[in-house]
Amino acid sequence: MRHALARLLPLLAVAAMVTGCGAEPAPVAREGLRVGLAYDIGGRGDQSFNDAAAKGLDRAAKELKIAKAQELEATAGESDQAKEQRLRLLAQQDFDPVIAVGFAYAKPLQKVAGEFPGTRFALIDSSEATGANIANLVFAENEGSYLVGAAAALKSRSDSVGFIGGTNTPLIQKFQAGYEAGVARIDPNKKVLVQYLSQAPDFSGFSSPDKGQVAAKGLYQRGADVVFVAAGASSIGVFQAAHDLGERAIGVDSDQYLQPALSAVKDVILTSMIKRVDTAVFEFIRDAGRNAFKPGEQSYDLKRDGVAYATSGGFVDDIGPRLAELRRGIANKEITVPTTPKAGT
Repeated sequence: MRHALARLLPLLAVAAMVTGCGAEPAPVAREGLRVGLAYDIGGRGDQSFNDAAAKGLDRAAKELKIAKAQELEATAGESDQAKEQRLRLLAQQDFDPVIAVGFAYAKPLQKVAGEFPGTRFALIDSSEATGANIANLVFAENEGSYLVGAAAALKSRSDSVGFIGGTNTPLIQKFQAGYEAGVARIDPNKKVLVQYLSQAPDFSGFSSPDKGQVAAKGLYQRGADVVFVAAGASSIGVFQAAHDLGERAIGVDSDQYLQPALSAVKDVILTSMIKRVDTAVFEFIRDAGRNAFKPGEQSYDLKRDGVAYATSGGFVDDIGPRLAELRRGIANKEITVPTTPKAGT
């Protein structure tokens, strides 16, 4: 078991690195766009959240006229000052736009954006930093989590399913809230066992596969037969535990079934709650290139296809019509999905 997990861990360190006519602007309105991207903990290669952002940057580099893209990574346990320094370095080196991946950048970005009013910034997953040069790219995680919660309940053969969050924050609680509501929609009597890997301001829960593996093993032993993990790179450990114990898990952010580093355990990944961070990153870069930057909150919800559930592997094909029905209900506002978990969970 440990050896299998150890083979996956080195992949966490994978490092980076139309014009048209008519009323619609050309995709890039100026030559030499320099894009800076500051990752959250785990960086490119986390098989989840950061990789979704990297996918958007890669698409932009392929489809748009970008002179240079610079990627910088965070380290576990770093201070806000370290995040400030990373953002400041990108702005000082004339990268514009600059993208901060993750809510932990909110306070650092607020400060740095004030120092560089001519630089356009995007903050993913938070609306706490505001300003004329800040775009807030946020998602309806609760809505996507509702659908995978319904999938978990429909596929479960136990009286319990599980949820593992990386760090106990309001953002990750949105995943929990939606998941619980989706489970309850299918089976009000089914329990949702909940565990967080760390408590804020300790964000190590997003980059600790060993903690994810131990937590998942505990939930499976308590009776859960499907566990939804919203914990970045720590999901690798959850999938390993599911594989070892013959159970199933649900991934997050990217379609984790398709991640090359997870090929040995992909058969336990029932589905994934997809956040289209890649779409948000690409569209932000595209709009910056068109000189069509828009400050403020830009929400990627279910109706906008900003969140979804994965069908890779075919494990949820048989319940597809039921999930599609629930999706329509949310998009049409016939179903209201909570953003905070039930009391006592």
